[in-house]
Amino acid sequence: MLRSLASLTLAALFSAIAAIPGSAAAPQKLKLTARKVTEVEETVAVTDPTTNVTKTVTAKRGVPTNVTVEVDPTRTAIVVCDMWDDHWCQSASKRCAELAKQAEPVLKACREQGMTIIHGPSDTMPFYKDHPARKRVADVKKVEPPKSKDLPNPPLPVDDTDGGCDDEKPAKQFKAWTRQNATITIDEKKDYITDNGTEVYSIMKEKGIDTLFVMGVHTNMCVLNRTFAIKQMVKWDVRTFLVRDLTDAMYNPKMKPFVAHDKGTQLIIEHIEKHWCPTIESKSFLATK
Repeated sequence: MLRSLASLTLAALFSAIAAIPGSAAAPQKLKLTARKVTEVEETVAVTDPTTNVTKTVTAKRGVPTNVTVEVDPTRTAIVVCDMWDDHWCQSASKRCAELAKQAEPVLKACREQGMTIIHGPSDTMPFYKDHPARKRVADVKKVEPPKSKDLPNPPLPVDDTDGGCDDEKPAKQFKAWTRQNATITIDEKKDYITDNGTEVYSIMKEKGIDTLFVMGVHTNMCVLNRTFAIKQMVKWDVRTFLVRDLTDAMYNPKMKPFVAHDKGTQLIIEHIEKHWCPTIESKSFLATK
């Protein structure tokens, strides 16, 4: 009888400890709303103008769809892609500076929830050679990623062959960046700095991370094509999402499809949702605080 009472008392004690905020209880999963484009088939009537004959055909159409996804914050990483201090395109540089201001509180919230923050300001690793967050990467055991999946690579919905700058008089392209935008905090005790996909993959494997959120610039270029960003991670079978309100495209409205810059960015986001990965809004992270 005494042994049974002791067992019950211990069980009650452990339950009480687990209920204490900050105790070692299992982390609570977050439920986030993600958006993707789903193809649906629909029947439409088509009239031949030469014969005036109408026939019914089946066509596919992309439909934005919201889905609820569960995320374990301790198994989640955020990659900040190329949020530099400057850019050869001044319009792009100004928009990036604004995005950095918006990203900072989001990253702070994600860090507090236990997510891993990886800063990827490409081409600036020498600047960070002595930074603890860069040195931390060197301590990670290298893990060779799997063979990349052979996936379709549909063309973008915008023409960015001119470089994508929407300045009135675009400058000649040059490396204007030296570091990440200083508005974004790099936590010396927790964060990582790298612009290498294999290093990001290795960090994820070492920490048991299975979900990756990508934010930053530019949506149609680096965010899609860096080795640590969307296309490559999807090809490595990493569960990947784009933070769609914390990204910006390099698109010039004077190029096809001749729409406003923001509309061009939205078209690229829809392209990503259809062909590469779902997206979320950053408020999803803030709402879970």
